[in-house]
Parts: sequence; C-alpha cells; structure tokens
Amino acid sequence: MRVAAIDCGTNSLRLLVADVVDDRLRDIVRRMEIVRLGKGVDRTGRIDKEALHQTLGALQTYAEEIGRLEVDRVRMVATSATRDAANRDDFVNGVRGVLGVDPEIVTGNEEATLSFTGATRELTTGAPYLVVDIGGGSTEFVLGAQEVTSSVSIDMGCVRMTERHLHDDPPTTAQVEAATDDIDAALEAVWAVVPVVSARTLVGLAGSVTTVAAMAMSLLEYDPERIHHSRIARTDVIRVTHRLLAMSHEDRARLPFMHPGRVDVIGAGALVLARLMSRFDFTEVVVSEHDILDGIAWSLV
Repeated sequence: MRVAAIDCGTNSLRLLVADVVDDRLRDIVRRMEIVRLGKGVDRTGRIDKEALHQTLGALQTYAEEIGRLEVDRVRMVATSATRDAANRDDFVNGVRGVLGVDPEIVTGNEEATLSFTGATRELTTGAPYLVVDIGGGSTEFVLGAQEVTSSVSIDMGCVRMTERHLHDDPPTTAQVEAATDDIDAALEAVWAVVPVVSARTLVGLAGSVTTVAAMAMSLLEYDPERIHHSRIARTDVIRVTHRLLAMSHEDRARLPFMHPGRVDVIGAGALVLARLMSRFDFTEVVVSEHDILDGIAWSLV
C-alpha cells in the first residue's frame, strides 16, 4: 500500500509519501514548505489571506506529486492555526478544490495521539515516554507506553510566543523574561493534567527540537540521519537557547543547518524546550525526526 500524509500546522506544510512494507514505512518523498498559515491568528482570530494563498500554492505542488506517484490513500490533517480561526471554512474549501479531499481539523487530543504514534513506533526501550511536539501555535504533551494514557494540547508554540513577546532583534531581556513567564504558566497547566513524573524518556519532535539538536551537535549542514534519535543533554539545550536568543536575525540565518522559515521563531521554540526540560527535570531529550506526519501515515494502514 502507498499512502500520502499531509500535515498542515501553524508554521509549515509537510508531505510524506510512503510504502507500507513489513510493518514499516518506507519513505518515497518527504517535503516541507514554510507557509506560516498561523501568521497573526493569535492576534486577529483569522487566517491571513496571503498565508492562505501561499499554503494552497504549496499544496498544489503536493497534489501533483501525489497524482504522479499513484498513491492509494491520502489524509490531510490541520492543527492549531485552523482550529483557532473564524474563517477556517475558506481554508477547508480551498483545500478541497486543490486536493480533492477535505482537511481534517483535528482536536488537540487527536493531534497528540498521532504525534505519539509517529514518534514512538520505532522505539523499543525507555517507556513510558513523554512525547512533546513543539509546533508553531501549540505544543502537545503525550504520555504513554504502547498506548496513550494522558495528553494535553497547550496554546504555546514558537510562532505564538514570538508574536506575543519577542519583538526586537535580538529580543530584550524583558521580552525573554515575559516569554519565559508565559511558558512557565502554560507548563503548570500541563503538570495539572499529565503525570509527567512517571515518564522515563522525553521524546522531542518538530523543527524547533531538531534545529536545537543540530546546533548542539555543531553540524555543518542539516543531517536528519544524525539528528534522528540523538540524545541532547539539558545543559546543551539551555546553552543553545541562550545563544539563539542573543543572536540577530542575520546571525541565525547564517547558521548552516537553519531552515530559512525558522530563523525568526527558533529562539522561542528553543526556549519552550529548555523551560519544559527544567520544569519537569529531564536531563536529556531523545530527538525524533518522525512525528505527527508519520502518525497520519500509519492511520491510513
């Protein structure tokens, strides 16, 4: 069976086309475009017209590739930005016209389950896992071993925190402190719902985490094979976070592993990771290149 999974988040639009072979996913295509669909949603409550146009344009190229590769099943999942938007019908209708199927605007709990499946299916030791998916608009916290036992989705992501607090280049000390306070308050809400102390292993997902890992490892280019299942110490995460928040946009853009679409939001994403590791007392994070996108693919099998 050949499946196509599309994940539309606040910051990025991603595609995975994979064959299911011997209870494994064999990648045919993995693609990502930074479309920033959630631009301004936290402030206006609406999807920006330019961002929607860019998203549908990128989706058109994905649809053409899906047709060329003769995919058997397709599923597109949309997350935080579209859940929050008053004009999300414009998005749904646009996707239907381009892709031929409706996007599924999933709840935070559904998003968490998909992320957990994608991140842990290959792991054989270290359970129970706390899977943390740091997105643009929200962050999902999911606890479980073979199955999810508890989860929560919090409106705390790299785009949302940047738009709320980190306005200067580089951000001021006061702005970083305000973002830190906001993140810490959100983590208290996580603590009240998910028994994080029962987790043996922290698994970190999404571009903020993988970029922090690349920087901690001093990679000369983005190397997903080296990043996947790497273990990054909390001290290194904190060191990288401080460095990113002290750098200018131009300096971050020059980092050889940095995706251009993450340059302006990576400081906030790193800060979320650093604060949650400190608050929940994890000494290291296992970094996974497999996440909700793989979970969507598995849901089609």
